[in-house]
Amino acid sequence: MKKIYGSASEALDGVLREGMLIAAGGFGLCGIPELLLQAIKDAGTKDLTFASNNAGVDDFGIGILLQTRQVKKMISSYVGENAEFMRQYLSGELELEFNPQGTLAERMRAGGCGIPGFYTKTGVGTVIAEGKEHKDFGGETYILEEGIFADLSIVKAWKADETGNLIFRKTARNFNPPAAMCGRVCVAEVEEIVPLGSLDPDGIHLPGIYVHRLIQGTHEKRIEQRTVRQKETA
Repeated sequence: MKKIYGSASEALDGVLREGMLIAAGGFGLCGIPELLLQAIKDAGTKDLTFASNNAGVDDFGIGILLQTRQVKKMISSYVGENAEFMRQYLSGELELEFNPQGTLAERMRAGGCGIPGFYTKTGVGTVIAEGKEHKDFGGETYILEEGIFADLSIVKAWKADETGNLIFRKTARNFNPPAAMCGRVCVAEVEEIVPLGSLDPDGIHLPGIYVHRLIQGTHEKRIEQRTVRQKETA
């Protein structure tokens, strides 16, 4: 199977369609598949549902797709830092399905493992539990959450070999592996593709069996929040 493509647009060719569910990796602006998101914007594909920890910021990440009205629904845990997201949600232009972060990660992982649903205590007694099946185990109440089975996964990794084995760096490892697992097709963008056998098998974070298409590119790596202190004077 050919896995390495020349660009993000080439890697998404024949995969994108309107109305699809896309699982996107990243945590804040760390480890987001920025090249693939830009390619989706350029393709103009609409009515998309994104399962992602967050929606980026106004002009970066999924935020660029909100600006062009290509997203109809977000399945997310955190939606701060994005004024356009807030405006569209409050005006009824955008659907939102809130998920606790751990629940969202587990929903993705479950989908990648072929598990259609699982019970969790997280959210019991809150608005998160409304309309969901409740069941008691050992005297404790749990709610049923469904696994996410995405049409497409887009993720960002640090290194890959030619078969798609991936290594992530630091915080980028939070949501990228489960997001990659739950897609029927997974496209990964990386900073470097190394020859087969170059990666320590014990250091691989995601096996290449989950990755169908792969690109190498240059990334902006924007910082979401920068905190500095004033220079001390004598």
